[in-house]
Amino acid sequence: MPNQVNSSNARVVFIVSDGTGITAETLANSVLSQFVQTFDKIRLPFIDTADKARHAVRTINAVIGSGKPRPLVFSTLAKLEFSEIIQQANALHIDLIQTFISPLERELGQKSAQTIGLSHKSPDSQEYLHRIDAINYALAHDDGQSHRNLASADVILVGVSRSGKTPTSLYLAMQYGIKAANYPLIPEDFERGKLPPVLLEFKDKLFGLSIDPERLAKIRHERRPDSAYASLDNCRHEVREAEALMQKEDIRWLSTTTKSIEEIASSVMQQIRSA
Repeated sequence: MPNQVNSSNARVVFIVSDGTGITAETLANSVLSQFVQTFDKIRLPFIDTADKARHAVRTINAVIGSGKPRPLVFSTLAKLEFSEIIQQANALHIDLIQTFISPLERELGQKSAQTIGLSHKSPDSQEYLHRIDAINYALAHDDGQSHRNLASADVILVGVSRSGKTPTSLYLAMQYGIKAANYPLIPEDFERGKLPPVLLEFKDKLFGLSIDPERLAKIRHERRPDSAYASLDNCRHEVREAEALMQKEDIRWLSTTTKSIEEIASSVMQQIRSA
């Protein structure tokens, strides 16, 4: 996420958290997606002291000083003390933690701990270790760099280069503890009209990702400007051949063009759970 405002017409949104801010950002994105508006998001992570909270307030207030509209603030701060400091900022403050604490305290008949990091505690728990194992697996099996232990994969993502396989694999690992390998479909596969031989015995684990050729060309151009790899004609050819191959092999696939990582991962999870 950018740390500075990029668009003069965008509404500034601050993501404030006593941790990484990933949870707050995910929730903020879900809410903001309902509005036809451009947003510049700025993450302020690890706000775990009163001094840091006051510094965050000064950062937020600086937006008003620059002549922009009142910013929006989404926060996940476990300690009420820090949340109250952030609320002093000249902004619309949406507290994604404290909003739910009071009703739950009344319902459960007990006070909340207001302790930072409880949502990430128990590093020795089986769930934590399972996710770490899945992340290591995704990194080791990124872009077809390893063929070992493919039988252990929960899913193997296939698609042309830069279609979203790597971020989806890592998201599945981090959020669900899913062991996701990913494998590129390349021109040699299209010439043969067949899947890479190493994947043939794992067809039941395959899930395909595709993408709009124009979008793919733009992404590739950022990586390799003015190359044959990034040319629109080549992207159209690769996407067309990849989709034809996935249809021929009866592999379920979807286009990532207009979908968020969360939406892509949800579709993959549906297949895994129905397998």
